[in-house]
Amino acid sequence: PSLKREMRNLSEECNLEPVTVSMAYVYFEKLVLQGKLNKQNRKLCAGACVLLAAKISSDLRKHEVKHLIDKLEERFRFNRRDLIGFEFTVLVALELALYLPENQVLPHYRRLTQQS
Repeated sequence: PSLKREMRNLSEECNLEPVTVSMAYVYFEKLVLQGKLNKQNRKLCAGACVLLAAKISSDLRKHEVKHLIDKLEERFRFNRRDLIGFEFTVLVALELALYLPENQVLPHYRRLTQQS
């Protein structure tokens, strides 16, 4: 199964908005384009992208963030300590540019909302 599909399914389980998933996809693709992904870290990358998108785009309450991290840990089978560490790595790779221009997010958003 593709990592993006996993990211979407998990996001839906956690009631994240399609726009949040779209942002996570853009972060993820940027990392791919930078050559940051390898077999060891790709699930951590995916998880960190979802987590960052959720934090920045929505009003997740503290317990919801915890729930999301639990879900990510369970789905992608990594350790939350690794995830939190990797979140910073991803932030740096994205040059802290978490607010995305609409034209980067919209294509994914359209696809996601048409699929559902």
